[in-house]
Amino acid sequence: MAYLSGATSDAALTEIDSFALTPASHIVDITRARGLFGDRAAALIETVRLRRKASAKLPSARGWLFTDDSLQQSTPELVARRRARRLVGRRVHDVTCSIGSELDSLRTCAETVVGSDLDRVRLAMAQVNVPDVPVLRADALVPVTRGTVIVADPGRRAGGRRRHDPAALEPPLPDLVAAYRDRDIVVKCAPGLDFDRLGWDGEVEIVSLAGGVREACLWSPGLAEEGVRRRASVLADDGTAWEITDAAPDDIPERAPGRFLVDPDGAVVRAGLVRHFAAKHRLWQLDPRIAYLTGDALPPGIDGFEIVDRITFSEKGLRQALASHECGSAEILVRGIDVDPAVLRPRLKLKGTRPMAVVITRIGRGAVAFVCTARARGSAQ
Repeated sequence: MAYLSGATSDAALTEIDSFALTPASHIVDITRARGLFGDRAAALIETVRLRRKASAKLPSARGWLFTDDSLQQSTPELVARRRARRLVGRRVHDVTCSIGSELDSLRTCAETVVGSDLDRVRLAMAQVNVPDVPVLRADALVPVTRGTVIVADPGRRAGGRRRHDPAALEPPLPDLVAAYRDRDIVVKCAPGLDFDRLGWDGEVEIVSLAGGVREACLWSPGLAEEGVRRRASVLADDGTAWEITDAAPDDIPERAPGRFLVDPDGAVVRAGLVRHFAAKHRLWQLDPRIAYLTGDALPPGIDGFEIVDRITFSEKGLRQALASHECGSAEILVRGIDVDPAVLRPRLKLKGTRPMAVVITRIGRGAVAFVCTARARGSAQ
């Protein structure tokens, strides 16, 4: 650790960064590195490998130190910076600061920032990564600052597997909430937790990035927007974003399928805001129990599919329908029906040239397949 953070390591890391470091070059790279740097070769190679891996997730973290676990657990920079903007001007204490990735975003918005953690190695890395932010060793369940907003990210993995029980997180979520019961607190969690069962009385925000749901964020009542209990925040990898909350209207009509189908972003679905999203964009549901939406136009900036055919679902019927439309490749979406797209696709024996999409779902008691044009995006108005 001391060697990696010292001035003498810079030249060595630059040299290692010129290596390919691919599976095919592994033996050659190790042999060459050991010849140049002896028993420090493994640490140098691992550091360069993790920096390369971090470049997309944490683009500002150039020259940082990581462990593999800490990098996996770090919040993507775009997500962390969006959260930090909700804490502008506040005094903030990240009680599970790890290597400092959250601190790096918070320091650009908060009035003051401090970090703490129990892991000595990660704290030492945080001191290197964000040297202008004070960090200390402390138990997250023992308050050591006053008048600060608490930010926490309980560990969600054990033995490489995700934990879904709030009491099994590290530290346990119920204990964390109890320790700061009278404080403003922000807690990052896995989006699969049962928040209704948790009994959280503030805001639950579900965040997606580039089409994938990344996390849930619990905002205590003092930090939540008035009248909001659920929020979906949808971020693109270019930094643009939109959101919707349960304060929006959710009245939608009951109608037959329109011209287009829309599969709402996963954050909208996980947050339980499908109807709110539909009402905002003049859409309606295919079925009240299913998250697929339909309408007469695609909302601006939202992906969807234009319907060209509708059949009662069966493999034979779908195969015939796709053949009649000269389909050569198909994106297959399924919801509410026990069908595995990976198993179904080769059975369809597609031989045409036209890219298309298939949406298989349940309407009422029946299984339906919609044959659609390829995924398209609604144009800006």
